[in-house]
Amino acid sequence: MDFVGSHILSVDQFERGGIERVFAVADDMAPFARRERMTRVLAGAILSNMFFEPSTRTRVSFGCAFNLLGGDVREIAEVGASSIAKGESLHDTARVMSGYSDVIVMRHPEAGAVAEFAETSRVPVINGGDGANEHPSQALLDLYTIRTEIAARGGSIHGLRIALIGDLRYGRAVHSLLKLLALFDRIEVHLVSPPGLEAPAGITRRLAERGHEVNEHHSLEQGISHVDILYVTRTQEERFPTAAEANRYRGLFRLNQEIYTRHCEPNTVIMHPLPRDSRPAAQELDEDLNANPNLAIFRQTDNGVLVRMALFALILDVAHTVHETAAQVRWFTAKRTPARFRKEARGPDFG
Repeated sequence: MDFVGSHILSVDQFERGGIERVFAVADDMAPFARRERMTRVLAGAILSNMFFEPSTRTRVSFGCAFNLLGGDVREIAEVGASSIAKGESLHDTARVMSGYSDVIVMRHPEAGAVAEFAETSRVPVINGGDGANEHPSQALLDLYTIRTEIAARGGSIHGLRIALIGDLRYGRAVHSLLKLLALFDRIEVHLVSPPGLEAPAGITRRLAERGHEVNEHHSLEQGISHVDILYVTRTQEERFPTAAEANRYRGLFRLNQEIYTRHCEPNTVIMHPLPRDSRPAAQELDEDLNANPNLAIFRQTDNGVLVRMALFALILDVAHTVHETAAQVRWFTAKRTPARFRKEARGPDFG
């Protein structure tokens, strides 16, 4: 995949080589994300963060990633703060905003709206989530987290056993992650959802056609046994026709420490794209899991900055400069740090 100047709209754009390239650059970003070193490779560049749907992690993570590379961020955090509220079309908004920006990240409640916006934009556009459709950067950071967590346990993405739990019908992060997983080998997928919230048939068919094992469950306990990763999601209440319909699914698939201990293998990693719904009647991931060392949800959010820094560096063609600086950091660390205390700056390779 040629990243330079490209839009990132769907995980369908990626093959395995492109994913590995993103992850290699993300590894290089670690000393800068940890504030051990500084880089100004994007000094003078402007990111327009255009979020027409509520967001905390994704919006701030993209902004943080751009700032850490030396760039400046301009934000629109709601439709009411933009001229779209006055009836301006996506076409006109794209023409205007791309004149002010070097790259744009956009979230929109309608599936396909970001791609429509990108057709007219004169600068690269990254899809920050479009309705119930896709969330490509979330899927990349999730897969990066899976790679890191599984490697620490001596495994790799190939041969992974994963359970995806909850609202699989409307969860765009789930849809994008499953599409990426389909590119690897021998994945065992357990789809655990209430009746009516199953994953789209087209995505499960893609997995099956690529030779992966797909198992669908309506029982939490059956679906979470003998897997490496639990990927828990909240009920996407904003996608339901009515609040009453969404409320039918609250708290049905609730994971807590007792259930985890009873049904999961000891090193099963727990992930969640966040936010987790912490209201007592809705909580899908109990807070009694906070002390569990296998809870990786906050390592996920940290990894989001690395992956989004990598996307900006690749799209704006500064990845080679960051790599050279990161290599100098590794050389300096190797010279100054006793081997027994040294931590590898790069992450593990794919198995």
